[in-house]
Amino acid sequence: MVDLSTSTALVTGASSGIGAATARTLAAEGADLALCARSEDDLRALADDLRDRHDAAVLVAPADVRRDAEVVAAVEATVDRFGGLDAVVANAGVGRGSDVATMSDEAYEAMQETNVDGTFYLTRAALPHLVAASGNLVVVGSFAGQYPRSYNPVYAATKWWVRGFAHSVAAQVGDEGVGVSVINPSEVRTRFGEADGEAFEERFDPGEVTEPEEVAEAIAFAAGQEGSTVQELDLYRRDKLTGL
Repeated sequence: MVDLSTSTALVTGASSGIGAATARTLAAEGADLALCARSEDDLRALADDLRDRHDAAVLVAPADVRRDAEVVAAVEATVDRFGGLDAVVANAGVGRGSDVATMSDEAYEAMQETNVDGTFYLTRAALPHLVAASGNLVVVGSFAGQYPRSYNPVYAATKWWVRGFAHSVAAQVGDEGVGVSVINPSEVRTRFGEADGEAFEERFDPGEVTEPEEVAEAIAFAAGQEGSTVQELDLYRRDKLTGL
């Protein structure tokens, strides 16, 4: 395991949910952090909290992962500030549940551009720096990227793409010393689902499904790998496979 106190990590989707929990976990381990999301106010509030609680070195790097130039700027700002990049957490993602026949262009494009394009843009921009550091790319996948999902097939398809992309990138850059891991949670108590009317953090009681902090611990474990790499970690609620 790498000592994360000597590492620099960039986390996308860091303004809430899994991303914010990951930032807190990495800061507690002593990592230098770059926080990336669209909401600069939320990022600044989180950065202030991390500095107060952990005396963390934090860069606020607001960016929309759907915009390649903004992603490149966030990665370069991180390298300029901290001198390198050891871990990248591709966490930004959105979900929309809908029947394919009635899905709007907006809902389709939001998932495709954020989940697929955003993961690609981040990976492309970060890889040269991860190669230089023999670092780790951690991609947040989903249970939906492993099994058919009748109520959100387009979201599921984006996560199948993300998972296949990550494993194929691992095959491409493994001999350059880069580790690539995929973290697959099932339901997590976050704001996911609020676009459809009810966020998971409202639908599920504490302890009923996976908490963001549990996913964050898995991400931090993957980000600290050295040599061999954990290729995939699944975090399912304990009753998830009951009745399948």
